[in-house]
Amino acid sequence: MISVRSLSKRHGTRMVLENVTAEVAKGETIAIVGPSGGGKSTLLRCLNYLESFDGGEIEVAGITLRPGMGSREASTLRQLRTRVGMVFQQFNLFPHLSVLDNITLAPRVVRAKPSADAVRHARELLDRVGLGDRGASFPHELSGGQQQRVAIARALAQEPAVMLFDEPTSALDPEMRDEVMGVVKDLATGGMTMLVVTHEMQFATDIATRVWVIEGGTIAEDGPPAQVVDAPRTAVAREYFGRMKRRRV
Repeated sequence: MISVRSLSKRHGTRMVLENVTAEVAKGETIAIVGPSGGGKSTLLRCLNYLESFDGGEIEVAGITLRPGMGSREASTLRQLRTRVGMVFQQFNLFPHLSVLDNITLAPRVVRAKPSADAVRHARELLDRVGLGDRGASFPHELSGGQQQRVAIARALAQEPAVMLFDEPTSALDPEMRDEVMGVVKDLATGGMTMLVVTHEMQFATDIATRVWVIEGGTIAEDGPPAQVVDAPRTAVAREYFGRMKRRRV
């Protein structure tokens, strides 16, 4: 489903990602963790080509990404973003549109989906994320957790093969975090292929099938949660998870 080969990315003279190579199979849920500034979000954004990169190659959902893709590949990138959904830290909902209109906008405009079909699918997605009665609401009328669940429904409306989450609960209080994590867990149970940048220990241990520890632009450790979280091999992973566990005490 996803293949990353020798991926490199610079910001000026600083190497943000260095020779990253990894594979993700269909239906896997990857928790991407590690110290701030290690390259986690940059890696995620490269997978959707929201960030270009300087070296290597990515295959995701049947589409190949290479350095220097620009206006001549615009149709390929549009196709990519119908197959790879992304949810950000901030909800990025259009404030002047209702919940239903936020969800149906891309399917109607990008995929030319008939309005009635788009609305029907949007209502199904709202039921799925526990907001079936809020279609007519506007973003300012919703809590943060509800807005993030709408953002997830909006990404799912494109019927993606892969979902990317960039710290989806970092702006939420604990109760709202639980709401959003419940939706992500439901997607994982349903077999959605997902990569989630997170500092949530519960996600890494209870939901993810694999954990990547990223530090210094490389994947320092990769394996199942029982190995990476509970018995890490690298000093980077031991220090990171030790700090996270102390925070929970």
